[in-house]
Amino acid sequence: MNKRSNLNFSRRSFIGTTAVAAAGFSIIPRHAVAGLGHVAPSDKLNIAGIGIGGKGKVNLRNMPGQNMVALCDVDWDYANPVFKKYPKAEKYKDYREMLEKRNDIDAVVIATPDHSHALAAATAMELGKHVYLQKPLTHSVWESRYLTKLAKKTGVVTQMGNEGHSSDTVYEVAEVVQSGCLGEVKDVHVWTNRPIWRQGMPKPLKEVAIPKTLDWDLFIGPAKMRAYNPEYHPWIWRGWWDFGTGALGDMGCHLLDVPNYALNLGAPKAFQASSSLVNTESAPVSAKVSFLFPARENLPFCAFPELELTWYDGGLMPARPFDLPVDAPMNPGGGFMFVGSKATLIAEAYGTNWKVYKNGDEIIPETKVSIERIPDDPNGGGRHEMHFVNCCKNGGLPASRFEYAGPFNEMVVMGNLAVRMQSLQKTLLWDSENLKVSNLVPNEKLITTKLLPFSSDVVTKRVEGQSKKKVEWNAKEMCEQWIKHNYREGWSL
Repeated sequence: MNKRSNLNFSRRSFIGTTAVAAAGFSIIPRHAVAGLGHVAPSDKLNIAGIGIGGKGKVNLRNMPGQNMVALCDVDWDYANPVFKKYPKAEKYKDYREMLEKRNDIDAVVIATPDHSHALAAATAMELGKHVYLQKPLTHSVWESRYLTKLAKKTGVVTQMGNEGHSSDTVYEVAEVVQSGCLGEVKDVHVWTNRPIWRQGMPKPLKEVAIPKTLDWDLFIGPAKMRAYNPEYHPWIWRGWWDFGTGALGDMGCHLLDVPNYALNLGAPKAFQASSSLVNTESAPVSAKVSFLFPARENLPFCAFPELELTWYDGGLMPARPFDLPVDAPMNPGGGFMFVGSKATLIAEAYGTNWKVYKNGDEIIPETKVSIERIPDDPNGGGRHEMHFVNCCKNGGLPASRFEYAGPFNEMVVMGNLAVRMQSLQKTLLWDSENLKVSNLVPNEKLITTKLLPFSSDVVTKRVEGQSKKKVEWNAKEMCEQWIKHNYREGWSL
């Protein structure tokens, strides 16, 4: 039991001590009245940042003209430049303490490591705070479903931080697709050059002292405790299963966004994966994941038949269609391709630089539908961030609210489930309603590689058999745990 558990500082007990929670979730959205008793809708929003050393710093900067009243980070050295930028904001290491003490907070911006997204967001939402939560929305499939339901229950304004979803090109591509310009799209390919951080590694061996400015217990949060090492913090946590979601979690919410939005994908009915070596501790160096989506309801100008979507990371790429001209761009850094019965569309993240090809030539499609764009804010700032701010103040629905982002993120992190279960050598059938893989059999064994710990400052000669071993798990039990995590004592949803 950690020291905060002894202080009875779990999320549920903490929420229970507040007046808002005691009211039985009688939370009124801020736009339904003249604010939550803090500021009028036309005035500044009181914002708190949780996890501010990296992407959170950018999100706060993209919300100019607002009141940054509180800042929280587990590493005050990493966060120090942000503390200096907003000297009037009160500093915290534990977001639970911050939310308990500061009743003037209207909205929170959360950009912590993936594994702590859901708990921080749920705590804020249950207290009536609007939530801007970085992508991927959550670390697990179940957490995505939980936040989706909680957003509807509490009525707070929400936004996932896949900032490009507010770009005009997202809606331009959707207009092309939904106007029927490509015909029926049955194959989609999406790729990225990520990871650009280390993956495929065992636990580090060397013992390293915890920096005095870092609260390691709070960094670990709901994950299983392990010794500190700079291989985990600040940025490299993305590649470790306990903290991050690998290349798919990092870039999936960017690159899969247009296919998901334009094609109304919903939940897949089956998925499978292949990859470089999978180990117990970190995501593989490269992976390929295939999702099979059922036919969806047709639109006036566009049919949505059954569709296969394939994801590639770690430098893997789809085969280039033979009829594409030699100058047709397939950016190895990341992009997507819709293969339709009439034409093919290729683009980069969020539809940037999109082009349509038919019979080997580039064409300019004529669209029949029009989708409303997200406006720029006259005061500047990030379009995605400021649309969230203005919806908090005046009402409205952010582009990537949890109603959209939650189901989308379920699909994204489900890909990692396929990667981790590939030793079964079977297509996994997905029961979306019950959040489970429906074709696992009792006592089915999952085989994973356990790599021996390494020391980054000592080079040792190893022979085959001494550097790794096979680990057998019960497939059904591990699948359930990866879908819905078992949290460390003192942390719960």
